[in-house]
Order: sequence, then C-alpha cells, then structure tokens
Amino acid sequence: MTTLGSGPFSSFLLPSLAGVFSPLVGFLFIPSLCPSNSIMAGVDLLFGPMLIGVALNLMLFGAVVTQMYQYYQRFANNDFVWIRYLMLYLFLVEIANVVVELGIIYEPLIVRNGEQAALLHIPKLLPGDSIIISLVSAPIQLFTAWRISVITRSYILPSIISILAIGAFASGINMSVSVYSNPTFREFSNFTSSAIVWLVLAATCDVVIAIGMSHALYTRKTGFTAVDGQINRIIRLTLETGALTAFTALIDVGLFIAFPKKAFNFIVDFPLSALYTLSILAMLNSRDERKASSDAEHGTSRTAVQMLSTTDQSTVKPLSLAPVAQCSFHGAANSPQSRTQSGMFASRSTLTFDTASEKTFVMKTHQEHPDAISPSSKLGPQRF
Repeated sequence: MTTLGSGPFSSFLLPSLAGVFSPLVGFLFIPSLCPSNSIMAGVDLLFGPMLIGVALNLMLFGAVVTQMYQYYQRFANNDFVWIRYLMLYLFLVEIANVVVELGIIYEPLIVRNGEQAALLHIPKLLPGDSIIISLVSAPIQLFTAWRISVITRSYILPSIISILAIGAFASGINMSVSVYSNPTFREFSNFTSSAIVWLVLAATCDVVIAIGMSHALYTRKTGFTAVDGQINRIIRLTLETGALTAFTALIDVGLFIAFPKKAFNFIVDFPLSALYTLSILAMLNSRDERKASSDAEHGTSRTAVQMLSTTDQSTVKPLSLAPVAQCSFHGAANSPQSRTQSGMFASRSTLTFDTASEKTFVMKTHQEHPDAISPSSKLGPQRF
C-alpha cells in the first residue's frame, strides 16, 4: 500500500503543494508554517498602499508644477508680494514632500529589501509626513480665513477658522512626535487618538471654510448676471475643493482606525498635502475665466459691466460705490432698467477689486470712456 509520503509521485506532489499553499499561508500572517521566505509575509499590505500613495502624490505634484507655472506667468505680478512668497513656500514644501515620500518607500523596498527589520520598523522618514501636511494645510487655511475676514469685514468666523487651523497644526506636530516615539508597525495603534484629533480638526476646518466662504460670497451678489455668474463659479469651486480635502482627511482617519496594523490609509495620506496646494492654486488661477456680458442683454454700457465682472475674491480690497445710486447710465438715463440697476448699485455699497491690474483697468476705462456715466453723476471717494 502506497502512503502519502512514499511512492513515485511523492517527490513531485508534496513540493508542488507546498509551493501552492505557502504564499497563501504567508498572506494570512502565519509565519511559523511558512518556509524560509516567510519574512516577506505582509509586504504587500504594508508597503503596497505606501507605493500607491507615493505614485498618486507624484501625479498630483505634476499638476502642482503646472498650476504653479500658470500662476506665476499670469497672476503673480498683480498680487501682493506676500501672496507670491506664500505660493513659493508651498511649492518648496511640496518638493520636500516628494523627497520625503520617495525616501519612505525607498528604505524598506531597496535598502532593507529581504530583511526582517523592514517589516518590523517603520521607515525613518515616516514621522515627517504629518509635519509636511501640517506645514501646507495650516497656511492655506489661515490665508482663507484672511480672505473671509476682508470679504465679510467680520472676525468671528475667521477667528474660528484660525483656531481650528492652529489646533490641526499642533495636532500634526504631536502626531509626528508620536510616530517617532513608536518606531514599529505593531505600535501604530498607540497613537490612534493623535491621528483622530489631527485629521478631524483639519477636516472640520475645511468644512467650515467651504460653508463660510460660500455664505460670504452668496450674500455679496449684485443682481448683475455677469458678476453673479462669477460669484456662483467661485462658490462652486470653494465647495468642491473644501469638500475634497475634508473628505480625503476623513477617509485617511477612517482607514487608520479600521486597519490599525496595515498601511491602507497612506493611499490617501501621502497625496493630501498636494490636494491642499492644488485647492488654493485652483482658486487663484480661476481668475482667468471671465465672461463679459453684452450691452443689449443688460441695458448698460460695456464699461460698467466690465468694471464689475473683473472683480475677484482671492485678494480683496474694498471699493466704496454707495453714491452711484445718484447716477444715470449714458444712453439709458430715464429707462426703468437703468433706475433698477442704479438701485442695485446702491444696495451693494461694498464691492471688491483684488489686484493692481484691476484697479488700473477701472481707472483707465473711466478715462477713455468718461461718458459711460453721465456728467451729472458724482462718484464718491474710492479706496483701492
């Protein structure tokens, strides 16, 4: 009688079965039943998500480079100096982020390839991940708080946003310290509370920014289709970018809580800083998309419509137009539509001009077309 361990097929059957089931056993994390290559068990679940996150971040970094180039080519000269330096700072931090994340994945897959230590100890550069995300997100959130304060001329909502942003920044630094103090993968669960506080604060701040900015812009509508179309577009962009960063942060913390000993959260964690940078670049570069309305549609001169449609919400400076209610538009001084639009001007005593180029455009247009507003009208003092 032939037993399983003897016979002509034993030398072929048993090694084949071992070769088939050993990877499955290794995947189930039972290294005691695996052959000598069992030290590689769990590599796919530890470093696979990290590698995907690094790849996604590299693709987003390409978008950051493109958007940053577009900003400096078209808008940088018209913005405040400190805004240009803020964009440069974000770009340098994004370069550092790419270097750090490549180092994170390079160490276990190349330097420690095949070593047991690669599966036990976290990469040395991993504590820098939360620091970089905080260095990017906090300035962007504070910048948005400043924008809201200028638009609304109120400090209540901007103060709330600033507190949340500073709290998220401090929590990100604390998260980095916690990761550095627990240098093994099995100790990831030790700083779950730090991760929750950090990412929930960041997501809450993004949600407050999206809602607050949208409300501030919505209440500044003028009644003109051209201007209101621009405001609606900015509101839509604000909601989309704010929801994207908040949703990504919540997915990050959700994956971290659900799989504390895996690395699934790094799929969305590594690209998070690039998403923040792209959100502010998208807002600044969207100023290039402007649509002027025809004279016949609005019943006013094209000059007046252009003066309104060129307003932007990224870097704001107040412009007082309250006395315009007394003026009559050239060519339509006695029309009901002219009187209605003059009332719209009066009801919105504060509009915004953002850049030096917009100020120059308005002044130049007024000089070239002095008859756009009848001589009987007198504009009040303007502050750019």
